[in-house]
Amino acid sequence: MRAWHNQMQRMIDEIDACIRAHEDEKTTLDALSRSLGYSAFYISRRFRGISGMQFRDYLRYRRLAFALEEVRDTQRGLLEIALDYGFSSHEAFTRAFREAYGVTPSAYRRHPAPVALRTCLRPFDCYLIGKGEYGMMKDTEDVKTYFVTIPAHKFLHIRNYESIGFWDFWQKQNRIPGQDCETICALLAGVRGKLDDLGEGGMSSGSGQIIAYINEPTGRICSWGIPQAEAFGARLPLDWQGEIPPQMQLMDVPEGEYIVFEHGPFDAEKESGAVEEKIEAAMKVFDYPASGYALDLTPGRVFYFYHDPKRYFKYVRPVKRSGQ
Repeated sequence: MRAWHNQMQRMIDEIDACIRAHEDEKTTLDALSRSLGYSAFYISRRFRGISGMQFRDYLRYRRLAFALEEVRDTQRGLLEIALDYGFSSHEAFTRAFREAYGVTPSAYRRHPAPVALRTCLRPFDCYLIGKGEYGMMKDTEDVKTYFVTIPAHKFLHIRNYESIGFWDFWQKQNRIPGQDCETICALLAGVRGKLDDLGEGGMSSGSGQIIAYINEPTGRICSWGIPQAEAFGARLPLDWQGEIPPQMQLMDVPEGEYIVFEHGPFDAEKESGAVEEKIEAAMKVFDYPASGYALDLTPGRVFYFYHDPKRYFKYVRPVKRSGQ
């Protein structure tokens, strides 16, 4: 099953690369089935099981998602965008866009409110299947520890006051209408201006979607003895003025000092658990008194967690000068 999930992730990544390069001939079901070594019928059936939609519908929605970003972020003509993403006319593009997002491209350009992109697929995610792999580590960088000052910003998110860990967080959120993983990730994918957004898909921090822990008096007592709420969302510029989805909340995060525990690139499937253990150990033994800092447990301060296998695995923890 895991081998199949990896193959599906490879196919999804290849589809995105071909759409970006406007190589439509490489995104056909026949071409992708030859690349993966499965029959077109088998891939179509299994893909529908993961995505909940026909393969051809996924391709159409994925092209629309890329087109939406250009409508939102550029001043290119709508017909030019339509033709680039496989639509025969401005009218055909408008019909498909309105069917997918409930608004025309021109209206969306005037008022780019968050919309669910409908194509956030996660065939393999060690957190959402409930466990990480604890395989042998490759020769990678050790955990780096350093201090940074992060400017004031906003954090758009949902939060849970009772969850323990990312797996449990989504188990609980998925029971709340409109706050399930698929809906929240899709809405965040449509938010413009995310500070951590590198254009990557899924739940990687490179997509601008990150995990956080907020010091919160009504939250669950965490492992270091303070009440926290677990959250999932996106950091935004301090002057962000977009529309807030009704199931989310927006908080101001003031400028502050942080300590970062960071590991370099790693194999997401085989090493996530081992890397996390290594970082947890580094955080446990760090000598705060010798550094002149202490963890800042003031209500409202935020701990951020980044999981981006291509770049790093890191915890960002708020600190204050000792004695403050």
